[in-house]
Amino acid sequence: MTIATRLAAIRSKIDAACVRSHRQADAVTLVAVSKKQPVAAIQTAVNAGQISFGENYAQELRDKRAALSPTIHWHFVGRLQSNKLKYLVGGVKLIHSVESMDIAQELDRLSERRKTVTPLLVQIELADQTTKAGLVPEAAMKLMAYCQESPHLDLQGLMTFPPPVSDPEQIRPLFRRLTEWRDEWRRSGRYGLLPHLSMGMSHDFEVAIEEGATLIRVGTAIFGERVT
Repeated sequence: MTIATRLAAIRSKIDAACVRSHRQADAVTLVAVSKKQPVAAIQTAVNAGQISFGENYAQELRDKRAALSPTIHWHFVGRLQSNKLKYLVGGVKLIHSVESMDIAQELDRLSERRKTVTPLLVQIELADQTTKAGLVPEAAMKLMAYCQESPHLDLQGLMTFPPPVSDPEQIRPLFRRLTEWRDEWRRSGRYGLLPHLSMGMSHDFEVAIEEGATLIRVGTAIFGERVT
């Protein structure tokens, strides 16, 4: 299958999941995770109508942004490093993976210095995982309060990486839990509207959509295995 046919198949599955969950298809944004993929593959996806792309490494995102159309919406979905934030502030549509006060404060400082506002999501830990990152609810609320109070940060919602499982139905309760937390925090009035939930990847995005995802991060199902 080509990148274009894979994209068409994924969009069809997005539409079907939205129908099942009584949602509008335009409520879900497909972020094509292009980590380690060549510029030519990304351009092929752009030619097939894909707009939003996600990268895991700040310098790789910087280089691809310079090489491709300025109309692309770049998302950063990887682990954040304070010394690499300079490549992101002012140059991305959304940062998905803010998981520490130190990172939020550095984003705040850089955004103020560059006279911009940085849109971001706070990353939540839903299960006890030693290989994944994220915050437990108590720490997340403190971080969200800081982001909400800053005029240079735009808190747009939450993100999570679920544990790897063979059956996506096993993690449906985790996706549901994140939606419930988001709804509870939104009702409190302390953290803004929190419109976005970034959850769901190649193997589980349909379940994630059914449980409320607004952003799904799909890489392998679009591009095939990563180039090493």
